Amino acid sequence: MLNKNLFVLDLTLFDTASNVTSSNTPGNDLSPEMKTYYSDYLIDNALTNLVHDQFGQKHPIPKNGGKTIEFRKYSPLPKMTTTLEEGVTPDGQALNVSIITATVEQYGGWIQLPDMLLLSAIDNNMVQATELLGDQAGRTLDTITREVLNGGTNVQYAPIVTGDTVTPVTARSSITADAKFTVDCVYKAVRFLKTQLAKPIEGSYVAIIHPDVAYDLMRSDEWIEAHKYARPENLFNGEIGKIANCRFIETTEAKIFGSAGADGIDVYSTLVVGANAYGITEISGGGLEHIIKQLGSSGTADPLNQRASAGWKATKTAERLVEGYMVRIESASSFQSGPN
Repeated sequence: MLNKNLFVLDLTLFDTASNVTSSNTPGNDLSPEMKTYYSDYLIDNALTNLVHDQFGQKHPIPKNGGKTIEFRKYSPLPKMTTTLEEGVTPDGQALNVSIITATVEQYGGWIQLPDMLLLSAIDNNMVQATELLGDQAGRTLDTITREVLNGGTNVQYAPIVTGDTVTPVTARSSITADAKFTVDCVYKAVRFLKTQLAKPIEGSYVAIIHPDVAYDLMRSDEWIEAHKYARPENLFNGEIGKIANCRFIETTEAKIFGSAGADGIDVYSTLVVGANAYGITEISGGGLEHIIKQLGSSGTADPLNQRASAGWKATKTAERLVEGYMVRIESASSFQSGPN
């Protein structure tokens, strides 16, 4: 994330007659350089929160392409165990393609900036507004993907462990405080993805985990901290460590089912995924737009040039493509954070 405290604003970038919008209303001036800076700044802040988007197939949103996006899923080809006859060409095979459609929706938010606020320090307030909006956009878009993924059909429940006794759990409502996430949960999830022929992502499967659950798992002797096996530039956003060829991505945005367990405890979801498990729309190429309205840009609706605004608008959807390439592990934790 860009450190705003290290940024020095060049006010000469405002010295231009170019407009952010097509309007020629006085007071709507903002240089292309400033527009680019603010847009990049918002996108940079949004990207840091898009943890759940990291591992999906990414599809750009073309302009004038309608509201429906198609994801194509190809079925594996069968083994060819029949020997070839000399001089005889075998029958060709057909691709088995399934089309999954999803409808994109728009989301957005904005902040109004009064003229008295801008008079004191327009640079600091616009930068601060952009940082807050970028964070909001990222968390919003990440949650949309998270909810789709947590609707998957494959789920395993952490068992209840009391001393040497291990009791299986078959429903979310039966999860007690003793059904914490264990190393065995990881091995079972990895085993499931392997049996479904799910391909690893850059050599490993990936788990998205809440810090409350990671706290319990990281105390295991099998836990390997991320800095011990990879350089910082080779780590995923939020990566903290690995177990059993499964790399863990920590985020407070991991799904919590509030008061859904036994005795009303919170139940935590840890998503374990392989490659091509789901698809998302990209925030670039029309997916995320930063919108700035300068003082006076509203014309007669703002006759005294009293209001400016900054906002974001995004077009977004996510879709599960192969259910067998993902599994949700539901467990308790040593903490209770409440639903998110």
